[in-house]
Amino acid sequence: MQANQPINKTTAKSIYRPKTAAAVILLGLSLLAASMASSIIYGASNIQLSTIWEAFVHFDPHSTSHQIIQRLRMPRALAAALIGGSLAVSGAIMQGMTRNALASPSIMGVTAGATFMMSIGFALMESPSITVLMLLSFSGAGLGAGLVLLIGSLSKRGLTPVKLALAGSAVTALLSSISSAIAIRFNVAKDISFWYAGGVSGVQWVNVQLLIPVAIIGLLIALALSRSITVMSLGEEVATGLGQKTGTVKFLGTLVVLLLTGASVAVGGTIGFVGLVIPHIVRFIVGPDYRLIIPCSAVMGALLLVFADVGARMINPPFETPVGAITAMIGVPFFLYLARREGRGL
Repeated sequence: MQANQPINKTTAKSIYRPKTAAAVILLGLSLLAASMASSIIYGASNIQLSTIWEAFVHFDPHSTSHQIIQRLRMPRALAAALIGGSLAVSGAIMQGMTRNALASPSIMGVTAGATFMMSIGFALMESPSITVLMLLSFSGAGLGAGLVLLIGSLSKRGLTPVKLALAGSAVTALLSSISSAIAIRFNVAKDISFWYAGGVSGVQWVNVQLLIPVAIIGLLIALALSRSITVMSLGEEVATGLGQKTGTVKFLGTLVVLLLTGASVAVGGTIGFVGLVIPHIVRFIVGPDYRLIIPCSAVMGALLLVFADVGARMINPPFETPVGAITAMIGVPFFLYLARREGRGL
């Protein structure tokens, strides 16, 4: 069942699948641990599994392999998991609140807005810190989402999923073009090229340390809102009739999306389609209850991005393919399928 389709109480109760969700989470966490181990093993220099264990329990600062594991591979794997989970949860919240099957951070202009503000930061400041970049990313994410909703609201027949996606595409193209112009004008193209490509190859512990609290806070708020988002997915009129404070839920839900997406873009750049694909897959498996969708999306999103990061290193070694390209290869066909189906309401 999709996010933009109405569901009544009886239907929601009949397909409430907590046991299935528990199995998804347990299996997903097991695969996530295996994929993170693979992320640490594979790279320009392959590392034995036993060496990883030694680097944990008997770290040798003079060992090159131990240094690679502790300073490069571990923060990279953790960042991929955190970013993937954050983007997937953001997409689930957006789809639930808007009842729009095409809603996701990359399609709704959120990631483009974050990158736009970061390009301004690089143009105006010399070597801005990760904290400054994260704050700029938060504000840019809000700018992008606001522009999309403003443009979409001008539609005569209201906000259909495809119209909102078209508005998102237009805003994304506009902000990306301006970002490119800023990069060329102020000669900072090399500085922001990493965020355009999307990836976690340059992540360090300082990035992870800032990402962890934001991801935890965002996920906890999302879980607290999960019941309310389920009611919102029934329709705003129904939610209001059931006593839901829809304005408060929308504000807090938007805040979570901006936090999770802004932090993800500040660390990993524009990684698209994770927030589009994962919530749909999870919703198909566990049903329409967001108390199950949100935690399952967090695990599955983390798993997808860690696997994509490993695949990015294996396609053309020793060079790395941008992770954003890997997720786009998965997400674009899925987006076209959804757009074709939702196009009936254009």
